[in-house]
Amino acid sequence: MPERYDVICVGIGGVGSAALAHMAERGLSVLGIDRFPPGHDRGSSHGESRIIRLVYMEHPDYVPLLRRAYELWEQLGERAGRPLLHYTGILYAGPRAGGVIPALDACARRHGLGLERLSPAEAAQRFPGFRMPADWEAAYEIDAGYLDVEDCVRTYAARAQAAGADFRLDEAVLDWEATASGVEVRTNAGRYAADRLVLCPGAWAQDLARLPSIRLPVLRKELAWYAAREAHHTRAGGCPLFFFETPDGSYYGFPDLGGNGLKVAEHTGGEPVENPLEVDRSPREADRRRVEAFLDAHVPGVSRDLLRQEVCLYTMSPDEHFVVDQHPESERVFLVAGLSGHGFKFASVLGEIAAEWAAGRGLPASIEFLRCRRFASG
Repeated sequence: MPERYDVICVGIGGVGSAALAHMAERGLSVLGIDRFPPGHDRGSSHGESRIIRLVYMEHPDYVPLLRRAYELWEQLGERAGRPLLHYTGILYAGPRAGGVIPALDACARRHGLGLERLSPAEAAQRFPGFRMPADWEAAYEIDAGYLDVEDCVRTYAARAQAAGADFRLDEAVLDWEATASGVEVRTNAGRYAADRLVLCPGAWAQDLARLPSIRLPVLRKELAWYAAREAHHTRAGGCPLFFFETPDGSYYGFPDLGGNGLKVAEHTGGEPVENPLEVDRSPREADRRRVEAFLDAHVPGVSRDLLRQEVCLYTMSPDEHFVVDQHPESERVFLVAGLSGHGFKFASVLGEIAAEWAAGRGLPASIEFLRCRRFASG
């Protein structure tokens, strides 16, 4: 008979590591399984930093989740003895006919959030490292910042282990089965049993989620760091995070955080990935040209000295909103998938929600808009 736990968590990335910590600290016996160690660079939770922002253009219903996420990230840093969430503010910009600034305005009004509107001239005066056409619009959110992404994952994983969680690393999950009495997970090394299962499969969601009516394709995305030659492109020099909606795509980035370079990436686009284990991680000239054309137009003065390049994966849902729900086929299985390139900032609160579900406390109203039934036909 396989060893039995209260809960098995498949995936120890951003959400999985948080879920394991929250579950173990609630006194549940838990097992985490992953083919890679926490903080690895094969999925979506790596690359030095991730943006966290409260005025949410994607959908205003994310804001209650974000409020709790901020609290939990602060608590994680306090317990770790070092900050993991750093406040820098974020500058948004885009054409008047675009979608970003109006969506930010609507979210800020609905939730009473701080969002300062700026003309292009005002934005350039306050943040001299950026340029935008005179017919664009800009906005500044002071409560935005960034998370130390790998450190967050490893810190949650360490908390889980300190609270008694077991880990099985270097094991690939092949299948799972739910019955009336529990769940069983089969890996390439053995079988494990539990009362409940939490699935946080990241780029492996299409097969492991077992939701045939919901497509969860994966996109390859490049991250690039360029040498910052000017102080106004550094955090020490007052440079904020940035998100620009341009006619050629949406781009985001981070100031130089301490000599590692200014980080920039395209949020739109992306190359489909057939197998997450066989991703080409070498730099693509076409991706570099697009990013450098954006820098030329909107972040002038940044060196073309490419200091670092990495690849991360976006696992997309059909509507680009998360899939967070009890599995439609089993009340013993909980699923977090399809984070669509904007999910890491929520990892702390999604892990807490998974833990509350695992402890038998049901699902909060705050995830109603993320549940599977929104994809039901008819």
